[in-house]
Amino acid sequence: MAGLSLAEALKSPEALGGPWKVYGAARQQKPPWFPSSDAVDHFMSFDALSSNDTFQKLSPISDQVTHLFWVAIQHRDTEESNIAANAAMLRNVLEALKSPNHYSKLQHVTLQTGTKHYMGLIFDPILGATKLVHHDTPFQEDEPRLPYPNFYYRLEDVLDEYKESMSFTSSVHRSSIIFGASSRSLHNMLSTLCVYASVCRQDNLPFRYPGTAYTWEHFCDATDARVLAQQHIWAAVTDKAKGQAFNCTNGDVFTWRSLWKVMCEIFGLEFVPFEEEDREFDWVGTMKEKGSVWEEIVERHGLCKTKMEEIACFEVVKTVLCLEFQHVCSVNKSREYGFLGYANTLKSVKMWVGRLRDMKIIP
Repeated sequence: MAGLSLAEALKSPEALGGPWKVYGAARQQKPPWFPSSDAVDHFMSFDALSSNDTFQKLSPISDQVTHLFWVAIQHRDTEESNIAANAAMLRNVLEALKSPNHYSKLQHVTLQTGTKHYMGLIFDPILGATKLVHHDTPFQEDEPRLPYPNFYYRLEDVLDEYKESMSFTSSVHRSSIIFGASSRSLHNMLSTLCVYASVCRQDNLPFRYPGTAYTWEHFCDATDARVLAQQHIWAAVTDKAKGQAFNCTNGDVFTWRSLWKVMCEIFGLEFVPFEEEDREFDWVGTMKEKGSVWEEIVERHGLCKTKMEEIACFEVVKTVLCLEFQHVCSVNKSREYGFLGYANTLKSVKMWVGRLRDMKIIP
């Protein structure tokens, strides 16, 4: 979600600090939905968990790379495994970029993390089921780390370890719920809701809200992937932003009730108000049995070949829709430092659904 918008923002004629030469890197080969022209100058595929593969692919350009925009992520079963995998990827890339065969020109690294920094391990299969301590909302950047393992914390520490020896600066970007476009983002809430809406339309089912009365009525915020990309680039070229952490949201709030109405409008579904008995609705279990329905939808509409588990994350969405606090971040610091990017969240949803349709990821 973040990578596509970041690549497009860097190649925009209006990009701060541009014109940029962009190397896009991913573990997989370029997917069929990725724009073929002007999104990146070079697309590179390698496994960042492999130090050899990473060094082989990146060290030849270590004398060209001035900025590293880190939006890579891997999810594992436990947070300790998340820490090991994600820290290894970042270390391998930094080691390759300080290759002794070339003089490193790396000036700045932007690190994308998120609100798990403030909430704790809400997605952990064990800790997530307990009463986690979290910071008060709206979340603010100066809050101390929580007493739980967190790979976001480790990634910040890894950057601190390399800063002095490689002489680069860094910034941290804590996004809220990202609305963007991708077929394989494990935490893509919007694509999950699109799959759900498509299945409801296909099987003539009510589009029931799978959360709680609290989240239905209370405020939440989100991050348009385009705004997130703009903040990454702004921080990369703004001296005042170096060494800082910034929340990144659209600058407004919404209720899931209002967003549900928008989704119904987009997909031609009847709006069904939340009822307390809906809490007993086994949404995750029901949707996991709809894999064959999604395959029919993909075939019928000529979509990119995806399996439901690749494009949807029902457990993650269920967790967020059952939070017992308002998921809202303060963006005061970002504004005070000079970043004024924003988006209208409900309009953003419509745009990104249209983009997912154009990319033939959803019908």
